[in-house]
Amino acid sequence: MNAVVVGVALMLILSVARLNVVISLCVSAITAGLVGGMSLLKITQVFEQGLGEGAVIALSYVMLGAFAVAISRSGLTDWMAHKIITKISDSPSHQHIALMRTLLCSILLIMAIMSQNLIPVHIAFIPILVPPLLHVMTYLKLDRRLIACVLTFGLVTPYMVLPVGFGGVFLHQLLASNLAVNGLKVDPSAIAPAMWLPATGMVIGLLIAVFVSYRKPREYTASDNEFDANSIVLPSPKAIVISAVAIVMALVVQLYTGSMIFGALSGLAVYFVTGQISWKQSQTVLSGGVELMAMIGFIMISAAGFAAVIRATGEVNSLVNLLGSWLGSNQAIASASMLLVGLIVTMGIGSSFSTIPIIATIYTPLAMQLGFSPIAVVALVGTAAALGDAGSPASDSTLGPTSGLNADGQHDHIRDSVIPTFLHYNLPLLVMGWVASLVL
Repeated sequence: MNAVVVGVALMLILSVARLNVVISLCVSAITAGLVGGMSLLKITQVFEQGLGEGAVIALSYVMLGAFAVAISRSGLTDWMAHKIITKISDSPSHQHIALMRTLLCSILLIMAIMSQNLIPVHIAFIPILVPPLLHVMTYLKLDRRLIACVLTFGLVTPYMVLPVGFGGVFLHQLLASNLAVNGLKVDPSAIAPAMWLPATGMVIGLLIAVFVSYRKPREYTASDNEFDANSIVLPSPKAIVISAVAIVMALVVQLYTGSMIFGALSGLAVYFVTGQISWKQSQTVLSGGVELMAMIGFIMISAAGFAAVIRATGEVNSLVNLLGSWLGSNQAIASASMLLVGLIVTMGIGSSFSTIPIIATIYTPLAMQLGFSPIAVVALVGTAAALGDAGSPASDSTLGPTSGLNADGQHDHIRDSVIPTFLHYNLPLLVMGWVASLVL
């Protein structure tokens, strides 16, 4: 039995069975190593050495989490919620309902997109910004499944095509580096364009959700504790200016250094130096960042160790040769098969970022053997990793929207977040990724 197949299959089964992903990856790494003829001591050494490959990304997540906590404490998100609610409430007549629905969806979409690239706080803004807007959604009879699709689109699509913020992590630190480790050298400037065609599948899914699936009104029960926009304490103009400076500083430093760690650190420094957040609060801010983002970081660290053990077994090449002889030279069938496997793996793990080291280890040499162009390999591996991020019960791209939309207990995670995002995004992304791998 091939060690790679055993390791990946076991990891998938344990993850789908809802065992903690970190534990699943560790157990699967040990099992794959033993099947591959490695000693337990060797497995331990290789696994621990591989952990270092994910350390930079994990620390990036922690620092970004701390930055998100700092932004929340500044009152900026309260100010934004106040502005949104006030603007919508100013036009209560029925003729403005459609405009208000469009405005609210557009604002949340823009916020989700910015959370991945411009203000890289990931899902941290959702449980802060969305609950105050629920009574407005109820008033507008806005289907929350649509909002879940809008938020998930903004959380996933930007990192697939924009090499800034989390897009920089996905496209450069993970995708490009793992392709290089497995023998494929690609110009870094060509990585993002290779993902444009697959990303059109996400756009198609969003348009279907907005104009077809969830365009009809949906009734919700009004909350007894309705949010009062006039009851919150708004931040001072000085606090808003400081937050804006911190965000700009974080973005500039990140672009200049290429490091999300130092980008987030510079943003935090603005808050501390100006006294907006006291030095004594630095510990609680960082602890909040760890609490917010640590699990994602640990998953990626564990995935790097798992991938290192898989490579060390030496059975990747034998698996590639086996699949290559079985698939022959039929690129269409090979591409579809690899994308489907990528969908299943990411659904089990719940993170496209954690899937890349696993997918790239197996798919890169196989795709090269089957004659795919370097750009096609980028699109194939990138799409295979991104598939399943939308629609996975364990993905932060579905957990994040649920955390905000279910604040009043009227949004089911599986029926209202997981299933809608799975159907609207994975199916068109699968098709467009398959097309991209054949035409690029």
